[in-house]
Amino acid sequence: MKLEFLVEFNAVLRRPGTQIGTGPSGTRMVVDVTGGNFEGPRLKGELLSSGGDWWVRDAKGVTRLDVRVTLVTDDGANIYLQYVGIREAADPSAPQTGERQSTEYGEQYFMTAPRFETGDDRYAWLNELICVGEGRLTDDGVAYRVYAVVND
Repeated sequence: MKLEFLVEFNAVLRRPGTQIGTGPSGTRMVVDVTGGNFEGPRLKGELLSSGGDWWVRDAKGVTRLDVRVTLVTDDGANIYLQYVGIREAADPSAPQTGERQSTEYGEQYFMTAPRFETGDDRYAWLNELICVGEGRLTDDGVAYRVYAVVND
């Protein structure tokens, strides 16, 4: 088994998000995706503004992601992308203010498990992939590098 680079996403997020409050699972927030782009060896395009991240942060500063977004390729295919993930606070002792600070890949544990779905025959191969991704914070949202798990 090996990882093969598939695509890099840059998602623009609306700030501030909608604070739901602290409940039994932790502090919940809803953050709208307002756009962005993606590019890789076999696909390229834009993120529609119809997606969002429904995340919850526990008392240790660990955020559990639940993201759904619609992609449109540069040749007109619509692709649904959903992923769950975990992002640990870069500095767990820092107050969780919701303010953004850019990070680099590998600076913190920020991992996802993306799943693609499309009815477009040109991209049907995405429906059969198992993927993993690594994330980082950007000035206007988040970025992800996504890799397909492939046979050697």
